[in-house]
Amino acid sequence: MHDTSETDRLPALRRGTFRPIALAALTLGTLLIHGYHPLAEDGGLYAAGIQSILDPALFPHDRAFATATRHYSLFAPLMAQTVRAVHVPLAWLLLFADFAGTWLLLYAAWKLAAHCVRSEPAQFYAVALLAAWYTLPIAGTSLLLMDPYVTARTFSTPLSLLAIAFALNFQWQRKNATPLLHSAACLAAAAAFHPLMAAYAAGLVIALLAAKSPSRRLQFLSWITLGASGVLAAALQQITAPAESAATIAAVTSRYYWFLSQWQWYELLGLAGPLIVFVLLMRYARATLCESGITLCRASVAVGLIATLVSLLFAHAQFSTHLVARLQPLRAFLLLYASMTILLGAALAELCVRRTRLRILPPLFIAVMACVMFLAQRQTFPASQHLLLPWRAPTNPWSQAFLWARDNTPADALFALDANYVTTPGEDAQTFRATAQRSMLPDLSKDGGEAAIRPNLAADWFAGMAAQKDLSHLTDAEREARLKPMHVSWLLLHSTATTSHPCPYDNGTIKLCRLDP
Repeated sequence: MHDTSETDRLPALRRGTFRPIALAALTLGTLLIHGYHPLAEDGGLYAAGIQSILDPALFPHDRAFATATRHYSLFAPLMAQTVRAVHVPLAWLLLFADFAGTWLLLYAAWKLAAHCVRSEPAQFYAVALLAAWYTLPIAGTSLLLMDPYVTARTFSTPLSLLAIAFALNFQWQRKNATPLLHSAACLAAAAAFHPLMAAYAAGLVIALLAAKSPSRRLQFLSWITLGASGVLAAALQQITAPAESAATIAAVTSRYYWFLSQWQWYELLGLAGPLIVFVLLMRYARATLCESGITLCRASVAVGLIATLVSLLFAHAQFSTHLVARLQPLRAFLLLYASMTILLGAALAELCVRRTRLRILPPLFIAVMACVMFLAQRQTFPASQHLLLPWRAPTNPWSQAFLWARDNTPADALFALDANYVTTPGEDAQTFRATAQRSMLPDLSKDGGEAAIRPNLAADWFAGMAAQKDLSHLTDAEREARLKPMHVSWLLLHSTATTSHPCPYDNGTIKLCRLDP
């Protein structure tokens, strides 16, 4: 049993006003710590999808890539419809969506923490640790816990956490289906934004319901059934999937993080780490966590082991088909990381707040973690403002060049860039397509990810990527031989590149040059 802490005996009015104020403060703090880069990485992919709805004339040459994120998701249509309904610029809507998604994540985390630990200080520190670790990398999956930009996961992740929180409130003995209905509604909403991530959230909810069974034998049988079903489903998909083209295989194998055999040792440690933490919590935190917290630990370990087993058995680069790898089963660890963070923060805080001499440790630990994550974000985006807000012009020279292209080139222009431009030092993964709102040949990184997921894009991706390889180091004759058959009209080159083509823009880092017809 838990002793009632002094904070738990606070007047209802004080307790009722503390949580909304704390959530608002943590939301703002999360933005300040982790930054905001709306058109970087996947944020640019999703923004281009919204732009293509708002202005169908955009991206005439690469529409399949610009709209790739719209498949099976209502995120882009909902965002575009909101822009039209409230007459707000997309840049401002993305900022509001980032705030809303962050607030909803922290709110969901607080609801989940409330089921796992009774004292409000421990609940607060659990949510605060999640805010501090907001952009924590998820092992080697190429995912972050949450992104410093807006994607479909901005809403699917907090909705999935809400589904877990509602499922924790379900008790088989009470035979009350209301929590399950609420959980299912949250999963359905999450699926509207990101069906794949919602499916993995549903798997965790099922494992959680099995873990809440009053019979240990029934729990074990339920997990065995869930694991066997997952392995069997993966095996059937792998067996029945057709062989893939060389271009598709090239796109798939460019995603090293799909295959455990290609992970670095520290990435594998990131996979084992959360499972070890859950086991330690089950062993040593029973005096601080409620039974729901221990139940969540058991379910998380089960899901983590199943996801790892499926990946080990069926996600291999040398296979002739990669359907299971394409589903990225290790993405299930995103919610495991979120749950681990909440439970760890709650358990550590509950342990410390009961001891006067240790009460300084939870806020000190969270402050140190926040500083570490802030420094990590500054190293990730060293050439960009930490907060690229709508009213601020970018200082990144690549973004400046992209904006010049938007304002000074025809809407039907087709650009060629170095195939791996987003990984160039100082580029900071800023996306050309969404920033310039112009068509481009497919790139290695972002468009390669879309081609790996959707094989129908693979041939165009492979041809575009090959044509742009080492573009700044080629001669004009080599560039023209590669690019003119593709009807490219503009080049984006390093300022040091040699060319006789007219270059009306050059900022010392990047120059934009017209390719003569």
